[in-house]
Amino acid sequence: MSAPLREPLPAFDPLRVRADFPLLTRTVHGKPLVYFDSANTSQKPALVIEAVDRFYRQHNANVARAVHALSEEATAAYEGARVALARFIGAGTPDELVLTSGTTMAINLVAYSYLQPQLKPGDTVLVTQMEHHANIVPWQLVCARNGATLKVAPISERGELIVERFVELLTPEVKLAGVTHVSNVLGTVNPVRELARECRRRGIPLLVDGSQAVPHMAVDVQTIGCDFYAFTGHKMCGPTGTGGLWARRERLSAMPPFFGGGEMIREVRFSGTTFADPPHRFEAGTPNIAGFVGLGAAVQYLERLGMANVFARERELLAYASDALRSMPGLRIIGEAPDKAAVISFLVAGAHAHDLATLLDLEGIAVRSGHHCAHPLMQFYGVPATCRASFAFYNTTDEIDRFVAALDKVRRLLV
Repeated sequence: MSAPLREPLPAFDPLRVRADFPLLTRTVHGKPLVYFDSANTSQKPALVIEAVDRFYRQHNANVARAVHALSEEATAAYEGARVALARFIGAGTPDELVLTSGTTMAINLVAYSYLQPQLKPGDTVLVTQMEHHANIVPWQLVCARNGATLKVAPISERGELIVERFVELLTPEVKLAGVTHVSNVLGTVNPVRELARECRRRGIPLLVDGSQAVPHMAVDVQTIGCDFYAFTGHKMCGPTGTGGLWARRERLSAMPPFFGGGEMIREVRFSGTTFADPPHRFEAGTPNIAGFVGLGAAVQYLERLGMANVFARERELLAYASDALRSMPGLRIIGEAPDKAAVISFLVAGAHAHDLATLLDLEGIAVRSGHHCAHPLMQFYGVPATCRASFAFYNTTDEIDRFVAALDKVRRLLV
């Protein structure tokens, strides 16, 4: 359906790359847009937009439902996306990858299909202080149903996981541990390979929330050594409503279906149903076919850029912005771990985060304000909300200069 982009760019040219993203050319409130909210959702390159458009114009049909040409084309495109995603995250085989609507669905699948059937009173689930709600609430729900409890590994004031405390909390009662690879608020990159090794030593499955990692760095789930790895497509230049759950084959094979319906079966009789093998066992109903076609194109695009180039460029932007912001009077950066992704959460003394974001928007600067789906983390820092500027490889230092100037202007108005 589209020619694969296998050859990397000869050199990473930020302006050339930026031209691939149509939305970045627009204005907001009469001013050129500066989009610093990629941790919320990334912008989409023309390649992805065109892939979705082309699917609907030329190939639209349901998958695995018919033998006519359009259905076969749609099925090939959908399964092709699975192959591309599996390669992108280092999966051993595409059959280890369940296509989901995103990380939230992926974690709920593990909670209800893997964990709940074996959870009993007295058992615990271990998470960290910095988790997104998607890696907290599903565990709370299944724990409440089964009489189990949730344990929380602490973090330091700088926003680093206290690894020794996490390891100490890996007691025999823990039936699963969940940790974010990269914090969506702090930008902290957690040592997931080390955590997975400690979990394996104790026979405890580890789920890693990779939503903020897969778009920004090379990820190899086999090298990490976890049992489950979840990620979201719309944060990695793909369409919304897409994502995946990678799991070890033995974990998937032991899990019963979570949703029931079409496609996930071998045979249905009123006397009983037999189910398809993983991953299709967990993909009931008509999927977001066009979305996954677009996500497959996004993977091709990121592979062409080279994730090493993406990682290096975003580290440059993070360092540039951090240096500029640290000199601003009254500004507090929340999350100062030495190993972090291109995310800066901040507050300005005397100004509410929502007021800052609203006035920045009038200057054409898009940042997020709020609790960032991390209420417990806000409670840890004793704040109701923060502003968050999150950068992507398509941003520029000129945009950071505009952001810093606008923030200083806004700060002077509010304090």
